[in-house]
Amino acid sequence: MTDRTQRAPVGDLEIAYETFGDSGDPPLLLVMGLATQMLGWDERFCTLLADHGFLVIRFDNRDIGLSTHFADAGVPDVGALLGGSANAAAPPYTLVDMARDTDGLLDALGLESAHVVGASMGGMIAQQLAIGHRRRVRSLTSIMSTPSREVGQARPEAMAALFLPPPADSDQAVERSHQVYRVIGSPGYPLDEPRLAEVARRSFARGHDPAGVARQFSAIVVSPDRTPGLRELDVPTLVIHGEDDPLVQVDGGRATADAVPGSRLVVIPGMGHNLPEPLWPRLVEEIVTHARSAERTPAARL
Repeated sequence: MTDRTQRAPVGDLEIAYETFGDSGDPPLLLVMGLATQMLGWDERFCTLLADHGFLVIRFDNRDIGLSTHFADAGVPDVGALLGGSANAAAPPYTLVDMARDTDGLLDALGLESAHVVGASMGGMIAQQLAIGHRRRVRSLTSIMSTPSREVGQARPEAMAALFLPPPADSDQAVERSHQVYRVIGSPGYPLDEPRLAEVARRSFARGHDPAGVARQFSAIVVSPDRTPGLRELDVPTLVIHGEDDPLVQVDGGRATADAVPGSRLVVIPGMGHNLPEPLWPRLVEEIVTHARSAERTPAARL
């Protein structure tokens, strides 16, 4: 497989990214979630979007994959942060900083704005980007996400899956991936275990870093409720959520849509906390239709 990865300087960081499509087409930026490298946006999914006339960009968030890792920051005490302990050390960054990375990546690519699509934690980052950097966001699509840890809370078995022991080698990475997605995946669609295995092996080889995942999780824990900021948005917004999502339950999607004026909510039966291939045509249609509609709105092109 050809390595198409490029790297962009973003402040003191380096962000690894890939593009699909024509550089002259409207940009569409994909933001992935917790513990998931850009590989979580399947190359074929990216190509489907690009084939509809978009320059598609996927990238590794900070602390994962080939982007800059914060190894010197150590491992946060996630349990203490979740428990609200006053003695818990603050994590090295929040979702505000991760949104700032996304803003900086657009700068590095010479893009004034983009259609922004975020999944899970990526949806949180996309929401924060729209709140803090409005001019960057032509349209917002928030998938299987939430504006706050107070809504869309994980079922106990889904949260437990996140805290399975980290793998020591690529074979264990495959098994762990299968274990996680058997719990959080889409009950209405078969699990593509060969594809999961491929992504797990590639991800382990590109940049296995459990401490980085803990730092990302801590950024979610300490970030404030985005609902007040979302209520002030004038960004064309689409919210997509699986009706059967056990990790970020569907009330997280409903809360996001309720907060953003004029937003549209799409709830998909049988969809959990993943992007199963049989749903790609529906997801691509929703994203493309939304982005094209925003392209016809002058404010979205600012």
